[in-house]
Amino acid sequence: MAGFRALGLDSWLASQAEQLGLSRPTPVQEACIPPALQGRDCMGCAKTGSGKTAAFVLPILQKLSEDPFGIFSLVLTPTRELAYQIAEQFRVLGKPLGLKDCIIVGGMDMVSQALELSRKPHVVIATPGRLADHLRSSNTFSLRNIKFLVLDEADRLLEQGCTDFTKDLEVILAAVPANRQTMLFSATLTDTLNELKKIAMNKPFFWESISEVRTVEQLDQRYLLVPEKVKDAYLVHLVQTFQDEHEDWSIIIFTNTCKTCQILNMMLRKFNFPSVALHSMMKQKQRFAALAKFKSSVFKILIATDVAARGLDIPTVQVVINHNTPGLPKIYIHRVGRTARAGRHGIAITLVTQYDIHLVHAIEEQIKMKLQEFSVEEQTVLKILTQVNVVRRECEIRLEATDFDEKKEINKRKQMILEGKDPDLEMQRKAELAKIKKQKLKFQSQVQQTLQERQQKQLQHKLIKRARRQQKQKQAK
Repeated sequence: MAGFRALGLDSWLASQAEQLGLSRPTPVQEACIPPALQGRDCMGCAKTGSGKTAAFVLPILQKLSEDPFGIFSLVLTPTRELAYQIAEQFRVLGKPLGLKDCIIVGGMDMVSQALELSRKPHVVIATPGRLADHLRSSNTFSLRNIKFLVLDEADRLLEQGCTDFTKDLEVILAAVPANRQTMLFSATLTDTLNELKKIAMNKPFFWESISEVRTVEQLDQRYLLVPEKVKDAYLVHLVQTFQDEHEDWSIIIFTNTCKTCQILNMMLRKFNFPSVALHSMMKQKQRFAALAKFKSSVFKILIATDVAARGLDIPTVQVVINHNTPGLPKIYIHRVGRTARAGRHGIAITLVTQYDIHLVHAIEEQIKMKLQEFSVEEQTVLKILTQVNVVRRECEIRLEATDFDEKKEINKRKQMILEGKDPDLEMQRKAELAKIKKQKLKFQSQVQQTLQERQQKQLQHKLIKRARRQQKQKQAK
């Protein structure tokens, strides 16, 4: 308690932190709370499980207690699950204030969310897409008076990729006041640090965890070299081994697509493993239910896409298995960060195929350490290989019968309509772009071919000239 008091927090807040199990501040809390209380913008980069959420929740609550009004603070986060987790921390720590919070995420009823926003909660925790939708379609609430803007998992919110938040963030940043405190946190912040500096203008304070290794020391990181075609058999063997040796252990298996996630869940259930899936193709209620069952240890195995890779704090997770080698080192850092949290120990195993060696080298370079090989009895895996392959194929056929891919297309169309786009026009545009791309490639190929033919002719001409010259020299002799 004295530790938190020394940072400038009031006694009631330090007491609340202690009740939550925060006995003394972590390095990121120690570094970022005092400047945040002084009114400075903060940017913190620290390892997963290092207490970044409390580093912004605590100063916000202290400032709110001094001058309570709504809407006081806005927290943006990339995933729905993370939004609910952050809201939970606000509720527990802000209980003596009678804190009112509001969660604005996709997959939930917009009308009831609009009503909640009109009641002026103290804290709004939102995913950018849904909040931007409310700002575009409603004028029942205002963000003009907020004192704090927090971007949790800031690098993910600011990066441009498959789920680009740029347009939504532009709408939100236009709706919030320029005179505010901005706080940005992530485990992999350095990649987008320059972009973040542009957003924060209020005497910004930068802090990055000083450590040679980018992942926590208590994490045992391994790789398992497997041929692509037998990957699933190795996965089943690993799960069986951990279940036999440690019945009470919880396991998260990460994979790259919703379809693979669904198939693996069906497959493991066929082998009587207590597993549950979590991916973006599921309805929001199903996602909550899956996560709640895993957190309460009703199911010991969670198979998830990267929607579960960031920020989720489930202390009981002892094992993380990467079914695919992540394409980006920072995705790896976030995935393996789901275990060995808050000083606990954990193990992370990545299944590496013959095509993934370069990805492993990139990961090792980023985390500044070499992954150790995980030894497996190959003969044991070969015994179950045929059975696993048959079960996998059965699950694929069953999933195809449920029109899983069709549902994905329907969801894409719905999303386009919500964004004010015409799905048919977009499809037409994509087809035209693909056609242009194909023609461009064909033209480039023709140009390349012409150049090669020209070079070939020039070479032949040179050889003929050389042969003639040599012949003349012989005749002269």
